[in-house]
Amino acid sequence: MKNFKLTLIALLLFIPVLVAGCGSPQATNLPAAKPVAAPGELDFSGVVLRIAAAQGANGQSIIEAAGLDKTPYKVEFHVMQGGNLVLEAMAANQIDLGTGSQIPPIFSSQAKNGGNLKIIATKKATTLLQELVVAGNSPIQSVKDLKGKKVAYVKSTTAHYFLAKMLEQAGLAWQDVDAIAMTTSDGLTALLTGEVAALASYGNAIRSAHAKGARTLQSADKILSGDFYFFATPAAIQDPRKHAAIVDYLSRFHAANEWARNNPDKWAAHYAPQVNQKAADFLKQYLEENAQTKTVIVPVDAATIASEQDIANTFAKLGMLKAGIDISKIFDRSFDAEIAKFKKY
Repeated sequence: MKNFKLTLIALLLFIPVLVAGCGSPQATNLPAAKPVAAPGELDFSGVVLRIAAAQGANGQSIIEAAGLDKTPYKVEFHVMQGGNLVLEAMAANQIDLGTGSQIPPIFSSQAKNGGNLKIIATKKATTLLQELVVAGNSPIQSVKDLKGKKVAYVKSTTAHYFLAKMLEQAGLAWQDVDAIAMTTSDGLTALLTGEVAALASYGNAIRSAHAKGARTLQSADKILSGDFYFFATPAAIQDPRKHAAIVDYLSRFHAANEWARNNPDKWAAHYAPQVNQKAADFLKQYLEENAQTKTVIVPVDAATIASEQDIANTFAKLGMLKAGIDISKIFDRSFDAEIAKFKKY
């Protein structure tokens, strides 16, 4: 492998050169954020950044589409079927960097080794398609009407959290409904066959439910923060070369999402086949999501930690976590200053 000896100045200049050369007229005006490296020379030869996400759109796929995938370190990117599996891989030290929603890290952090993770950055993203839905012909008109009814939900996920908050807002306790934990696919089937009165779920399950005539009882768009996380192992955080590589990778992801916003048709054509969708359908979904929230990388802040603490407290009330957990301990703030220098979109 060719040795990459990058001084601090060279690293700062590296990404803008790449963006300018990615071949899109829009891209020439969209330089990636400038990562900040440790002083002195950084030799990236032999550095392998092992990354996992539940979707390629949350990492390598969008970076490749934007032409920002020529990194001075090797990237091993894995798509896994859920954020819980990403964190299982992190706990086993099989990956260095992962991404997912707010919920799984809370539970992973309670393992003996703390889940081998620290939350290092926040990804702001859409809260659309996070809903409590009922069948189109259901007589249920409000969350209060669910008292005594069977409600399917996806355990230890955003759906679990927002269902608890919706019930609380309606003056109901968790025990006032017959809450049944199911997978996204099983929950959808149960709703469509009438086995349950309502379904709390997200993503494709909600999209499919609406296609089959289901209607929204309540959206979680005002309950969820829209915060998603990038998390890393303590070993990767403490390794100067991997730390710098992570900053660089996050800046590429940040810039790639701006490229996608300026090239939605190209992004849809690139990514839709990877998720078995028609490009037109994916494009419609993508535009709706971005109309609500731009996907950007921002530093961890007090509001993010407070939101995570509320989630932990909610699960403690449900008896799934011990009370009094100080969730701030699972955050690492050593990336904040570097991420704060990313370009504002």
